[in-house]
Amino acid sequence: MTETLAPIFALAMEWIRPKYNAKMQFLEAQIQMLRRRQGNRKLRLTPKERAELLRLGYYFDHEIEDLIHVVHPETYRHWVRRIRRGKKNRRWAWGRITSSMRSLVVQMAVENPQWGYQRIFGEMKKLGYRISKSTIRNTLLDNGIHPSWNKSGKSQPIPWNDFVRANMESLIATDFFSKEITTWHGSKHAYIVFFMHLGTRRVYCSLPTFSPDEEWVEAEARKASAWLIKSKVKARYLVRDRDSKYTGAFEAFWTNLGVRSIKIPPKAPNVNGFAESFIGKLRRECLNHFLCFSPAQFNHILQTWLRYYHEERPHGGIGMGNTVPDLRTISKPVRDEGEVFCREKLGGLIKFYTHNRSEATDADRQVSDSPENSKLRG
Repeated sequence: MTETLAPIFALAMEWIRPKYNAKMQFLEAQIQMLRRRQGNRKLRLTPKERAELLRLGYYFDHEIEDLIHVVHPETYRHWVRRIRRGKKNRRWAWGRITSSMRSLVVQMAVENPQWGYQRIFGEMKKLGYRISKSTIRNTLLDNGIHPSWNKSGKSQPIPWNDFVRANMESLIATDFFSKEITTWHGSKHAYIVFFMHLGTRRVYCSLPTFSPDEEWVEAEARKASAWLIKSKVKARYLVRDRDSKYTGAFEAFWTNLGVRSIKIPPKAPNVNGFAESFIGKLRRECLNHFLCFSPAQFNHILQTWLRYYHEERPHGGIGMGNTVPDLRTISKPVRDEGEVFCREKLGGLIKFYTHNRSEATDADRQVSDSPENSKLRG
C-alpha cells in the first residue's frame, strides 16, 4: 500500500513545492526589506522572542545558517550553548532611558557638531545620567545625526554662523552704497563706504563722493580706524565683498593693524548679512523717499537718519547707548508712565516716541550745521 501511494505523494509534493518555495521567498524578500530600513542598528530581542526562536529551531536541530536574519548566527548559537548548559539568557536593558535624556543627547549633538559619542557620553556622565555609548549612538542615528566625517584629528571647518556668533565683538563689516544726485550737469552717483561693528551694530559712514578712488578709500579706512579706537573696539576681522574699490592699499592698511580681511564668496551677499540688512533699512526707511541735489543734502539726510539709528531706533545692538532699554534688565514691565509724545525728523519721515516733553527737537539743525556739511557746501 505504501509503495502504491508513494508516487502519488511524490507528485503531490512536486505540485506543492513551487508554491511553498514562492511563499518562503516572499517572506524572505519582506525580511530583507525591513533589514535594509533597519540599517546597521542591532535588533534587540526580548526574552520571549529569543525563547520562541529557540523552540522553533529545536525541530530542525538549530541549523539556522541560511534562515536567521534578526541576529547574527553566532549569537543564536551562543544562546543554544547557554540553554544546553542549563543557564538562562541574560535580560537586555536597552530602552531604560527617558525621553528627556534622549532630547538632551540630541541637543548636545546639534549644539556641538564637533562632539562625538565619547564626548557626549562624558558630558552625560558628568551630569549624573546612566547611559551607554551605544545608546547615544543609536539615539543620534534615529534622529538623522551621523558621525563627523573628519576622523583625522585635524580641526573641522566651523559653520559661518557659528564663527560670527563667536566673534561678534571683534568683527567689522564693510560695504558701499550709493545715491543718485541730480546736478546742473546731469545725474551722478555719490558713493558712501561704511563700517559696522557687529557686536553693537554701531556704524561709521564716510562723506559722500563722486570719485571713490584708491586714495579716498584708504583715507576713509584711516577714519574708520580712529572711530574704532574712540569706540574702544578691538577689531580682529573685517568682512567685505569683492568690490574692486577695495584696493591693495586698503588691504595693507588693515593688515598692518592686525585685522584679517575676510572676502565673502562671489554672489553671496547673505554672508555679509548685517551690512546688507543695514543698507536695506537705510534705503527703505530714508533714502528712497528723497530726491537729492547735492552731496551736502545727501550727507545731511544720511547723518540725521544715522543719529536716529544710533540713539532712538530700537534694534538688537548691544550697548548702543540710546534711550531704548534692554528688556533683559527690566524686572517689571512698564504699565503707564504718563503721556507719550511723538517726535519727528526729516519733515516727519522719521518718528519716534518719548515720555519727555522737553526733549530737544533741533537734531536736524545740529546735523545741518556740522563741519562736515560745511566742508561739502564749500
